[in-house]
Amino acid sequence: MNPCLLIWMQFALCVALIGLAGVRLIRCGDAIAALTGLSRSWVGLILIATVTSLPELVTGLSAVTIAASPDMAVGDALGSTVFNLAILAFVDVFYRKNALYCAASHGHLLSAGFGVILLAAAALVLLLTHQGILPSIGHVSWGSVVILMLYALAMRAMYLAEQRHPAPIDAEPPAMSLKAALTGYALASMVIVGSGIWLPLIGVELARLMGWSNSFVGTLFVAFATSVPELATTWGAVRIEAIDMAIANLLGSNLFDVLILAIDDLAYRPGSLYAQVSPIHAVSALSACLMTGAVVVALAYRLVSRVLRIGSWASIALLALYLLNAVLQFLHGK
Repeated sequence: MNPCLLIWMQFALCVALIGLAGVRLIRCGDAIAALTGLSRSWVGLILIATVTSLPELVTGLSAVTIAASPDMAVGDALGSTVFNLAILAFVDVFYRKNALYCAASHGHLLSAGFGVILLAAAALVLLLTHQGILPSIGHVSWGSVVILMLYALAMRAMYLAEQRHPAPIDAEPPAMSLKAALTGYALASMVIVGSGIWLPLIGVELARLMGWSNSFVGTLFVAFATSVPELATTWGAVRIEAIDMAIANLLGSNLFDVLILAIDDLAYRPGSLYAQVSPIHAVSALSACLMTGAVVVALAYRLVSRVLRIGSWASIALLALYLLNAVLQFLHGK
């Protein structure tokens, strides 16, 4: 069989496995939350966002330990943040029952604001490291320590905000028992972990066969594959009119994706992860930062109108920035 065709078939299979397992993971996670009495809004922002980011975490760790491709790891984490915001734009385009940013709660402004801070911090860490300004503690960059502290601060602030304004809990019991939910959750997690280990190996071979850079493949193709759970979950949430859960999942996933950079740096033994990757990844971080800023403005302004009946100007800006980032990664990635 043609090697190129074979590697694309493996990539498609990996995407399918992550997508199917991601949908099952979300259903079981939501049932666990309902059966244990947790707030569904908190679950959407923290629990669901974390588990749908599990492929990025496993893929990143696999990339820096097994595949020895730090560019693939960073490209996947930051590329996923850009892709998640592009998903939000597509939701706005296809959701016709109401104006998306008008229907969403103002509560998302807090997670979006922290997203801007974390993404800007990631870009700054990458740029300062390549200038030789940012020191390390052993093989771990001080930048990773800052990212860990900012993430902890964000989680603390959002927890306190949730306690002050708790969301109503759905009284309708889930269709599965707690034991069934836990079993399904564990099985889906194992499928995602296995696929996440396999994915960067496919990505490295894909880059070699196609003559593309690891940063480009990681930012676009691997990031797309590991964002399939977010895509599936968001689409499912929109279908049942759970707009706030969809947006909370995407914004929460972006926070966790930035945290993954620090985790990957801890796992990368040869030295600081940021010193071994292309500085072009800072473009992805800044693109996601600008995109999140557009979401903040759209949520605060409560956009209603559509440009040419397609989507709001914020969503068109999100798609334009996504395409710009893709072009820059293709032209200047290594």
